[in-house]
This record gives sequence, structure tokens and C-alpha cells, in this order.
Amino acid sequence: MGFARACSVALVGVEGVVVEVQADLEPGVAAFALVGLPDKSLVESRDRVRAAVVNSGAEWPQKKLTVGLSPASVPKGGSGFDLAVACAVLGAAERIDPAAIADVVMIEELGLDGRVRPVRGVLPAVLAAAEAGYHHVVVPEQTAGEAALVPGVSVLGVRSLRQLIAVLADEPVPDEPADDQGRPDAMLAGLMMPGAGVGTGLAPLRARGEGHRPDLADVAGQARPRKALEVAAAGGHHLLLSGPPGAGKTMLAERLPAILPPLTRQESLEVTAIHSVAGILPPGEPLVTRAPYCAPHHSATMQSLVGGGNGLPRPGAVSLAHRGVLFLDEAPEYSGKVLDALRQPLESGHVVVARAAGVVRLPARFLMLLAANPCPCGRHTLSGTGCECPPSLVRRYQARLSGPLLDRVDLRVEVEPVSRADLMGRGGLGESTAEVAARVREARARAAERLAGTPWTTNSEVPGHELRTRLLAAPGALMAAERDMERGTLTARGLDRVLRVAWTVADLRGADRPDASDIAVALELRTGIQRGVPMEVAPS
Repeated sequence: MGFARACSVALVGVEGVVVEVQADLEPGVAAFALVGLPDKSLVESRDRVRAAVVNSGAEWPQKKLTVGLSPASVPKGGSGFDLAVACAVLGAAERIDPAAIADVVMIEELGLDGRVRPVRGVLPAVLAAAEAGYHHVVVPEQTAGEAALVPGVSVLGVRSLRQLIAVLADEPVPDEPADDQGRPDAMLAGLMMPGAGVGTGLAPLRARGEGHRPDLADVAGQARPRKALEVAAAGGHHLLLSGPPGAGKTMLAERLPAILPPLTRQESLEVTAIHSVAGILPPGEPLVTRAPYCAPHHSATMQSLVGGGNGLPRPGAVSLAHRGVLFLDEAPEYSGKVLDALRQPLESGHVVVARAAGVVRLPARFLMLLAANPCPCGRHTLSGTGCECPPSLVRRYQARLSGPLLDRVDLRVEVEPVSRADLMGRGGLGESTAEVAARVREARARAAERLAGTPWTTNSEVPGHELRTRLLAAPGALMAAERDMERGTLTARGLDRVLRVAWTVADLRGADRPDASDIAVALELRTGIQRGVPMEVAPS
């Protein structure tokens, strides 16, 4: 009787669970049994592994073979267990030393010819292996760079099963020539979810083949929305842009990610892990360093937005926009249930999705940007343009954005139509993205220094209790906000959000703490009511 074990990783949401792959050979009629709660794609690995072993020049054991995946209570799916199964079988057959593979984590799919194919979710799988105490990982050569992002782990990238057998058996490693036919590498197909590249708008600009990078200088006029965009980026505040069609709401939204600061190392690993699992991580770019931008269509379902799908839930748009921007264009056209489902992640920074197959916690700390027209035809706020929408229809249309959702939006700005002078450039060009991004980085640095030693990094994350007890505004600065609360135009949550915005405004102008003018700017940005203060948040 022969026995051997290897290790692989099962992904549950965006987190990994190390799975021990055990192979047992016994005398008897040749058979191959796979146990341990596998799904359909994993059950099919029996045929893939057998063909790959034979075509790699190794002998398939003609005995009763049982392969167990432990722990058996964890659902397992996908083809990433193939290599671990093959090595466990070869170890039990004594083709390779069982001790050489006992503590090695393997994450690869096998082709029938013995070549290895990359799979999605390599980074979270290696992170899980490192947290479990494993130090040696075998992955396909194409994803070795992604796996190497995890410190303290030795990564071996291979092209075929025969190469790995030679390495483990201390034999000469055969050369596996790469495909040089000039066509795309078919092996990379396993990394991308069908339809999750160019078509969704989630891929970076380079991957979409767009040479021009959007710049804020391209936006004509719109001084107030530009300032709101700067405040939103500096403090991580949610923003609603409302106005007629053609005023520039989408242009402004597309330029928001560029003024956000680069991701930190920890944030990059979080975002890369999510994108790797979702199958939208571009080949050749193992680490996401810029804030992601996700703009789902208004026909998106609940599952596509917050996460879901058959079996264990998969990341939705709110998770794909983690540490970046979630842009909902034509927000009133979204389903009311879909919009209200955003209320939990806006507060907590994560989504808990419960399904029959299990409960998954997905990260979802994003900056939400909503764009809305004033009415179905979009001409309600324009004079002399003939809006024919009855008042009842306008009210119903605007009520699609529920009060609880809007109460979580810090900034609400009206985008006015662009004047002819601004459009023709007579009003002068606005500031570029680089100039605004520099101020945003300085403001974030001030906030990070103030919040050092706390679990928060941006003003939008600070709880209201801290703002009212420890991070105090200047004496008498809150009088206007207190009057709004007494009138019922500002809720308790609204007051906390006004304080957060005021701190961001103070950071942008280099002040130690917000004063009455900063509170007035924050109230104006939240309510849209003119407060008689200049909308100037940059340092003087």
C-alpha cells in the first residue's frame, strides 16, 4: 500500500483555505475515486490527471486509487487542484519522494498533454498558504510574478508536469519550448473570466487600447463640480452629480480615479486578490497599483452589483471597486432594491452574502459616485427647453434615490449646462489632473498624520463619536449645522458627514481644524443651499 499527500488551496469568496490532497493506493481492481466534496469541474480532473501523467512519460498505477480532499466539509471547485492530485498519485506510486511534496502547495490546471495552465485567484491562494505556514508554492510560469508578491514564500514556476517531476526527482529538467507562432498565448485563457475584460470597462486603459488618459483640463467650466470632485478624492466622500444631459457628469466621473492617490502596498494586495478571483487581472500586470474604476450598466442585477452567483458567491461590482470608484450613471434607472442594497457596504466597507452553499464576506470599501438627470427627459431644470414631464412623474423619478441612500452621500452638487464661452475655451482652461492630484495627496497626508495610531486613514472613515469628542472643530463653528438639525433638514448621520467633509476642506487648505467657513462649505456641498461663502477649498 502506498500513500502520499500534497497541498492546494480552495477559494471561498476572496479568501483561501489550504486543502490537503491525499492519495492512497491499494491492491485491487484499477479504479480512481475522488472524495471530499468536489464539484463537477474537479470530478473531471480524474481524466485530465490520468492523461497528463501518461503523456508526461510516467506510469499510471494499475491499482485501486483513492484521492481525498481534506477538510471534506469545505466546498471545492475549479481545476486548480490538478497538479496536487497528480503529484500525490505519483508520490503514492513512489515515482517521486512523498516527503518532497508533503509541504508544497500546488495551484495549477493540467492539460491532457501534461502542460500546466494558470487559474484565477493565485494571489489569494498563496496568501492563504503563507498564513497557514507553508513556504513553498508551485504555480504556472505565467502567474509566478503574481505569486511572488507574497513575502516569505518560495515560488517555483513550471511549464509542464514533466518539468516538475524532474525537479522533485532531482533529474535533468527538460526544456519546454514556448509557443512562438505569433498568436495570443492560449494558456492565459484560464486567467480571464469570459466577458470581464474589454467589454465591462473594468480593465485598465492600457488593456482597453486607449492611448489618451482623461484629464481634468478637458472639462470645460464646472468650477463647483470640480471642487466637489477634489473634496471627494481627498476625504473618500461619496458624491452625487445631478444635472441635465450633456453637462459633463460622466466626464467628471471618468477623471476621478486619476486624482486619487496611488494604492498602498496593502491596498494593492487587497485589490489584486479580488481582481484575480474575478478574472479581470490583466496578464503581465500582477499587481494593481492604481485605484480601480467600475461603472456597471443600470440594468445590473443585485448579484452582479453586490456579489452572488451559483454556489458560493463571487465578487460583485462593489468588491471590484474596492479602494477605488464605483460610478452609477443614470442612477435613478437602477432597480430600487439594487440601490438600497448599497446601504450596508457604504457604512461597513464590506458585504456579507449568505447563500445555501455558505456565507461569504467580501471587501467593499469604495467611493461611490452617482449621476442623475432631474427628470426622465432631463430638461426639468432648464429654462425655455420645453420639459413636458408632469410634476408627479418628476417626483417619482427623483424618489427612486431613496432617502436612506442619499443620507449616506456626503456631497450633492448640481452640474449646470456649460456656457458657450467655457466650451469654446474663452473662459480659460481649468486645472490639470496632476495639479489637483498633488493637493489631494497633501490633504490625505495631513489626515493620515492626524489619524496615526487609529484604524482609520481617511476622514470619511472616522466615526461621529470621535468627531464630536476628540477631533473637535473650532469654537462656534457648528452653529449653522446645529440650526439645520433643529429645523429637521439635517439628521444625526448627516451632521457626522458634514463634520467629515469639513475636516477634508480644512486639510485641503492646510488648516489645523475646521472653522465656521469650512462647516459652511460642507453644508453647501451636502444640501446645495448657498451659504454665502466662496467655494474655494485650495490653500490660499
